[in-house]
Formats: sequence, structure tokens, C-alpha cells
Amino acid sequence: MNDDPQKREIVNRRHFSFRLNLFFFAVFALFSILIVRLAILQFVEGPTLSAAGSEKSTRSVKIAPIRGNIYDSTGSAIAYSTSTQSLYFTISPDFKTSDSEKIAKSLAEVFDKYGDPANAMTVDEIIERMDLNYRVNYISVPRRIKTGLTKEEIAYFMENRAQFPGIDIVEESVRNYSEDTVAVQLVGYLKKFKGVRESMETYKAKGEEDDPRLQYLDEEDVGVDGLELMYQDVLRGTNGVKRYPVNNAGQIIGPMEVTNPEKGNDLYLTINKNVQLVTEQAIMDQIKKISTSTNRAERAEYAKAGYAVAMEVDTGKVVAMASMPDYDPNIWSGGISPEAYDEITPVMANGTIRQVYANYPTQEERNRHPSSLVPPGSTMKPLSILIGLNEKLFTTSSTFNDTGAFWFGAEGHQTKVGNAQGHVYGLLDPAKAIAKSSNPFMAAMVGDRLYDRDGKKGVDLWDSYMEQFGLGVSTESGLPGESTGIKEYFHEAENGSPQSALVYASFGQQGRYTTLQLAQYAAMLANHGKRMKPQFVEKVVNADGETVQGFTPQVLNTVEFPDAYWKEIETGMSQVNVQGFEGVSYTFNRKTGTSEQSVAGRIADNGVFIAYAPAENPKLAVAVVIPDGGFGGWSAAPVARKIFDAYDQEIGLTGTPAKQTQTSTDAAANTDTDAGTAE
Repeated sequence: MNDDPQKREIVNRRHFSFRLNLFFFAVFALFSILIVRLAILQFVEGPTLSAAGSEKSTRSVKIAPIRGNIYDSTGSAIAYSTSTQSLYFTISPDFKTSDSEKIAKSLAEVFDKYGDPANAMTVDEIIERMDLNYRVNYISVPRRIKTGLTKEEIAYFMENRAQFPGIDIVEESVRNYSEDTVAVQLVGYLKKFKGVRESMETYKAKGEEDDPRLQYLDEEDVGVDGLELMYQDVLRGTNGVKRYPVNNAGQIIGPMEVTNPEKGNDLYLTINKNVQLVTEQAIMDQIKKISTSTNRAERAEYAKAGYAVAMEVDTGKVVAMASMPDYDPNIWSGGISPEAYDEITPVMANGTIRQVYANYPTQEERNRHPSSLVPPGSTMKPLSILIGLNEKLFTTSSTFNDTGAFWFGAEGHQTKVGNAQGHVYGLLDPAKAIAKSSNPFMAAMVGDRLYDRDGKKGVDLWDSYMEQFGLGVSTESGLPGESTGIKEYFHEAENGSPQSALVYASFGQQGRYTTLQLAQYAAMLANHGKRMKPQFVEKVVNADGETVQGFTPQVLNTVEFPDAYWKEIETGMSQVNVQGFEGVSYTFNRKTGTSEQSVAGRIADNGVFIAYAPAENPKLAVAVVIPDGGFGGWSAAPVARKIFDAYDQEIGLTGTPAKQTQTSTDAAANTDTDAGTAE
């Protein structure tokens, strides 16, 4: 070991010098890194960070858009939105129920003094809207007490806010529906977004868009059914945004910037309001008539509901779609109580496109009656004849002797097919079989012969024809919740026999279909095999009045038969006996139906009717269904007559509205009278 002090001092100095140099180098490197980082922050990341900082100092509030309106084909408003100021009440944690009457009286006094007399509210009505028992809303949800506040009401509440704890004035869009209740179930209804965002697939991602103008607001109304749901994205529009500059304490420190919301587009429907209202009233009048009639042939005591669709033959435009009884959709405004909801539940759904039951007091009683999906009955017979002719099971000149019964099945287990009321029709050709509505002809010449030739494969062949004519498949209308119907012939083939499936199907007893499907089918009979897509919207118009989407007829599929086959069924349909068409000014082809349906041990007779007019160059096809309606010729046909008359009056079965022709005739008559007087 070297203990020389001088040498040790030299070593220490060298170590110190090295450490000092190392320190200065580290400091230099650190400062170099800091300088480079600062340069990057200033020149590279500066703009981005500046924008982020600006964003943090800005508070944004989204403004819900005004929903687009829905008009009928003539421009009459069916559903429309208005911007209004509404008063909301929120139940605070320290709220005492005993104070509710005092608050309600105070509000009523302000409403009486400053409000519109037509929009007056009683103390009891205010308390009901406060929903203190949480029947409509959870405790944290603000309750809408009144909409359509006047400027005087708004000013008073704003100036005296301290006197009304829990009260807020909110600007909002309110959906209004025509008081005439036009096509209620087709149009649909709205609910708050927060109430359906988790329960409906349509809305699960609607609050998560990156663009704040597309994000849904909890309190905005969104479509839940019908066209309101089907065209939700078209009707909604885009949010507006209010931006407030704020300081670190969240206080507003500058002027507000507003990006106005964009109003949703408007829909102009193919529905004609006047034809629709006639259709709705005709169904209700007919139900009342047949349920109390003293005429045995007309009496249908269980009839409680009816459904009708009127569809243009060559365009697919639906001019009327009625599911009756209906209800007033304005009941949804401001929330709906459980009692009110229970009351409208039986009539909320669109029975022309899905299975709906009439309103019965108990579930047990409901089970004893058919739904809106009924067998087509004898309205299937024109198609049965077309199938028989096309499959060469017989010809247009073939005959069959209708003795009133046809027996089929294994020896000793035979089943009889007879006619309504035991009729015997004698010698029939295919057209006459339609006119007389012969069940034995259809069973023997179509169903049984198809089974004899093809066996079980005959059921598949039958199904292919049904689907080509839109029965048992979607009409492709696009309406939410549309049913494809129920194919019962497959079940019968498995559990009964292919023979019984085809025999029963041949006269309309082995499938249940919607009224819209039957209307599409009737239109195919009229236009000789073109299955038209049902259309409900004539055009979409933006807020500037510009058409952004038009209407184009769409053929879904075609079925080609020889002209002679179409002529044969037209001859038969033109001879069908029917009630309610006495004295019509137009020709029409039709088929009545009385479909039997076993329901909870009883046989229900459903009234079904299809028709199109004029018989030459058909313009309109109509289908009417009245469950438990009895004979279709007595129950459903008179409704169709009124629909045809209304269409002829408003639009014209020959292209010119009858009311226009009548106006011209009256004007000419008045001119002649005036001229004669002048002489």
C-alpha cells in the first residue's frame, strides 16, 4: 500500500476532476434534451396542445334537432314537430310530498294569470303530472308539467326562480299528431332515447358517435315503431352545439358560440288522408253493424277488430292501411301512465302486418278468438286454379261435378270436404268453381291431384307458389316487426299427411297471412304476376323544400302464366256474389272468403275479402280482414266498397278524381243556368 501523501493527493484530484467533468457533461446533456423537447412542444405539438387547452376551457352543450314532419300524399300534416318551451319539475332529495299541493297551487295561479286559457291546467292535473308515486318516471327523471309556455309565463318563472324549487324551463321539440288519428299504427310513435337505448338494437350505439352533432341526447324523442322508427335517421336531423368559454372554476368568461341544429327531412307518404279516414270509419261502422245485426247471414257477434290495406296495382303505393280500433298517439307526450299504457296496448301494434289480438277483458277470453293473422279461406281459390292450370292438373275447359262433398284419405278413415251451408253446385269449370266458391272442386282437382302426382313433394311445390305470390314470405315493405305469416301446411304434412295438407291448402285453410300480404297477392292477380314492393313514402324533402329522395316502383319478382289462365280466373272473379257493391259505377273483380279456424275448441269464421278495380286496366287492389267476422261477402266486402269509392273520389280509378269531374260538371251546369237567366 502506497502511503505517500503527495501521491494520494494527486489521485484524489484526478478523481475529482473526472467526476466534475462527468457532472458537467450530464448537465449539458440534460439541458440539451430539455431544449429539444421544448422546441418540439412549441413548433411540433404546440398547435395540437393549444387546441386541447382551448377545448378544456370550453363547455359544450348539444341542442337536439327539430324532427322532420310526416305528411300525407296531399300535404296534410299527420305528424309534426314544434319547438316549444316546457316547464319541468324535478323531485329533489329533500322534497316533501306534503308540499306538492302548495307547489301545484302556485303553478296553477301562474298558469291562470299568464298562460294561454286554452292550455290551462287544474291543481289535480298538475299533481298528476308531478308523478309523485313514480308510475311513469324514476325519482331522478324530470317530469314535464306543461308545454307551450307563453312569453309571460317564461318571464315570470325566470324572474322568480327562487320561489319555485325544482322547476326548470326547457326548450324542446314536441311531437304532435293529427287529431284525426290518421294511420296511427303505420306512422308509429316516439319514446325518450334514454328509455330505449339499451332495449332496442337500433339505438345501442347512437350515443357513442365521434361527431357531437350525431350523438343522441337522453331526453330527445326517437322512433319506436312504424315509419317513425323505419325512417328515424331521415327524420332526426343533426344536433346544434352551444359553446361557452369557461375559467378554471367553470365560470363562463366570454360570449357563447352557437351552431344551429339542422331540422330533419320531411316525409310525404303515399297514404291519402281522406281515403285512410274513410277506411278507418268503414271498418268501425261495419263491426258495429255485423255484431248487432238481426240478419243471420250478416250477424257476427264476436267481431271486434278489422284490418284493411289498399295498394295501387302498378306502383305498389299503399294509399290506405287501417288497423282498427286505433288510439290517439298524442297520449305519449310527456310520458304515459301504466293505466293508460294498459288501455292502449291491444291497439298499439299494426294488425295489418303482424299478429294482433282484439281487446278482451281476460287472457282466457282472448284465447277463444282469432288474431289478425287468419287463413285466407276462399280468397285462395283464384291462385289454386292458376296452380292447377299451370301444373297441367286440368285445363280451362275441364269440368268437375260438385255433389256437395269430396272424400279423401285411407279406406275407413276418409274425411269429407263440403261447401258452405251444404251447397251442391253440379257441373263446374274452373271459372265457375271460383264464382261458386266450390271447396270440393279445389280439393279434388288441385290438392288431391297434386298429391297423387307428386306425393310429399307436392307440399314443397305448393309452398314455392305461395312464396312467389308473397304468401309466407316478407312483403319487403321494410316496416319494423312485419310478420311473414304462418305456413301450416308443413305441420299438417308431418302430423297429418301430405294429402290432407294439400287438400286443405287448396281452399285456403293451411296458412295464415297478414292483410298486407293479401293486398300484395290481390295486386298480383290484377297485374298478371308482378309482385310489387309496398311503398309508403312518396318522397323525402329537406328543410329547404328540395326533394332529396323520390319514389320508384319496384318489382320484387314476376310469375308468368298464359293469358288464358289469367282470363279464366278473371271470369270467375267477376261472377262472385257479394254484398255492398250495388250500383257501383266501375267494374271490379273480387273473391270472398270465410276462413274456418279452430280456436280453443270453437270454430271461428273469419271474414276475408280481396278485390281490384277497374276489372280492365286495374288501378287499385284491396284486402279486408275481419276476424270472427263470419261470411266475408257480408262482413269484409262492404268495407272494400267504401275504400274503392273513396279512392275513386280522391284519386280516380280511371286516372281522374271523381270529385274533380263532379266539380267540372257542376260548374258547367251553373254556367248554363246563368246563361239562361241572362237571356
